[in-house]
Amino acid sequence: MARTTHQPERTCIGCRGKAPRAQLLRLTMTTSGELAVDARATAPGRGAWIHPDPACLDLAERRRAFRRALRTSGSPDATPVRSWLTSRRPGEYAGPTGAGTTDSKGG
Repeated sequence: MARTTHQPERTCIGCRGKAPRAQLLRLTMTTSGELAVDARATAPGRGAWIHPDPACLDLAERRRAFRRALRTSGSPDATPVRSWLTSRRPGEYAGPTGAGTTDSKGG
């Protein structure tokens, strides 16, 4: 019997599509209440996952998904995330550095 490795899946808050954790970008809220990119996917606290694609970011903003996913009041400004996405070349983001590993909570 062949053994397969476990790949954690997450749901993009923009398009609502499921993808392996390594293909999505984690977003968190900073202590000052700003939306930030957690490229290494190691920041403490609640996070939201999104495809590293401006179209998914637009969908998430239009659906007000950040407020629900991060459990915040009001809609956070997505400008830092948009600038992070535009500063990368297409296909440059290779996922979290710990991709393929899981923590004690299964993620």
